[in-house]
Amino acid sequence: MHHPPTVEDHQAHPAEALSRPQKATEARDEASVFLACLHPAPPTPTAQNLLLLVSELVTNARRHAGTVTALHLRADRRQIHVTVDDPSPAHPQDRSPDLSDGAGGIGWPMIRRLARTLTIHPQPGGGKSIHATLPR
Repeated sequence: MHHPPTVEDHQAHPAEALSRPQKATEARDEASVFLACLHPAPPTPTAQNLLLLVSELVTNARRHAGTVTALHLRADRRQIHVTVDDPSPAHPQDRSPDLSDGAGGIGWPMIRRLARTLTIHPQPGGGKSIHATLPR
């Protein structure tokens, strides 16, 4: 019986997905499809954290940079990697949460709590990449 390569089968070829979601719902859908392709499947808390992480990263990129230029998901045996690219060079800033009018302020602290590692890199043509990892 033939089956597609998985992370378990070929460590040299990690599972990957690349998309350009313009809404958090699209990002969650992409992440759900990606998770369904991973074998073995990550534990439920990891899957839930991934969905929340991509949702918050895409929401922040849309709110503060206007768009998402790429969402890259990759999994190896140890970690799930999430990279969101946007056209703004500005780094996320901590600010006081405003729960009264939906102005936000809770996304970036949540992202920092969810991610095992979190880095921000400028892109050569402008903009930035935010890279986060979760334990597999």
